[in-house]
Amino acid sequence: MFRIGHGYDVHRLVVGRKLILGGVDIPYGKGLLGHSDADVLTHAVMDAMLGALALGDIGHLFPDTDENFKGADSLKLMREVCRIVRENGYTVGNIDATVIAQSPKLAPYIVSMRENIAKVCECDISQISVKATTEEKLGFTGEKLGIAVHAVALMIKYQE
Repeated sequence: MFRIGHGYDVHRLVVGRKLILGGVDIPYGKGLLGHSDADVLTHAVMDAMLGALALGDIGHLFPDTDENFKGADSLKLMREVCRIVRENGYTVGNIDATVIAQSPKLAPYIVSMRENIAKVCECDISQISVKATTEEKLGFTGEKLGIAVHAVALMIKYQE
């Protein structure tokens, strides 16, 4: 049995924060604002995984009102999501994510992002796709005000 989920997340770019995407610390003059490390890529992927199984979203699991998650490493949160996914009898078939950012250029970091997500999801890197695009200077991402991510996850039921 297959289940498909879609995830979307967006965070504002601000001075004084690290830019972390897919668990990769990217050198840039701004970072993403959020309660946790604001890793918008990891957040969208987790929401896609949870959505595929109708298990809500990360705001439900890791509320921004809970001080336990302040500054949290999103890859650690993803480990918990993967545990819940396995507990429900599913595994990752594949994940496809698109990061929408005018800058910085993300090509040099894509493989590391894919490796990090694959490691946490306990799957092969070939099952994880991360792409980056701009919006040709249009909208909030084009104006470098924030970064958005769309993600789709195909979850597969374990064979028993």
